[in-house]
Amino acid sequence: MIMEEWNGSSSTKLSKTAVLTVSSSSFSLQRYDSRFNEVSRRILEAFVPEGFPTSVTPDYAPFQIWDSLQGLSTYIRTMLSTQALLSAIGVGEKSATVIGATFQWFLRDFTGMLGGILFTFYQGSNLDSNAKMWRLVADLMNDLGMLMDLVSPLFPSAFIFIVCLGSISRSFTGVASGATRAALTQHFSLQNNAADISAKEGSQETVATMAGMVLGMLLAHITMGQPLIIWFSFLSLTVFHMYANYKAVCCLSLTTLNKQRCSILLQHFMKSGQGFKIGAYSTRLGQLLVLQDI
Repeated sequence: MIMEEWNGSSSTKLSKTAVLTVSSSSFSLQRYDSRFNEVSRRILEAFVPEGFPTSVTPDYAPFQIWDSLQGLSTYIRTMLSTQALLSAIGVGEKSATVIGATFQWFLRDFTGMLGGILFTFYQGSNLDSNAKMWRLVADLMNDLGMLMDLVSPLFPSAFIFIVCLGSISRSFTGVASGATRAALTQHFSLQNNAADISAKEGSQETVATMAGMVLGMLLAHITMGQPLIIWFSFLSLTVFHMYANYKAVCCLSLTTLNKQRCSILLQHFMKSGQGFKIGAYSTRLGQLLVLQDI
């Protein structure tokens, strides 16, 4: 048995892409794609779920684009805030001691871990039902944490207090971001492919991290010793980061009900007298939900 695969926009523009030959004793697949198409397809498969775009919801692609952009800005700013934090700890100064720097770093991490446990205890059960809101809150807290690191060298007497506050703020980010990511992965999955979506999310984040580290190192080198430029760069990237997060959240069209969405639907029903099927309400009221449910 021989099966052929053709690709094209019309009968006059068809091109053979593959031939599958099956017999009682053999099985062979021959592809006719160009080398460039084959390589680009392989690269794409490393970053998007198998079967994309039909295997995920329509809001997956725009959300991932904005999410990658906000992640890139985060990693660039991380280099600036880490540089300021290391400077405040005393890296490069003869008077700084190893045990002193180690203790300060330990205390910073310890308070962050404690903050994460407390945040999970008080808000863990609310993260799934309010994924969009907590997504924004998580990134806002991350921005606050990096701001604390950047501010810490300016107040040497309160250094420990400031960096501990920043660590606690980032611990909220870790808990909320991880939990909401799990909820969004389930939302994007259309073919029981949540694991594949999560794995490809990791690949996308890795690329954004590497690009952000390179750009961040370059920016840190250019702005070294120029505090005004450092602050301008940091604040500009922070504004873009929050804008990208807002756009990413606005791209989402969740199809599950929580307290806020139920309230929106009931208010609409009371005003118009029109009911909606649970599975179709996000299409009919998509824009309304996007604007209010965050």
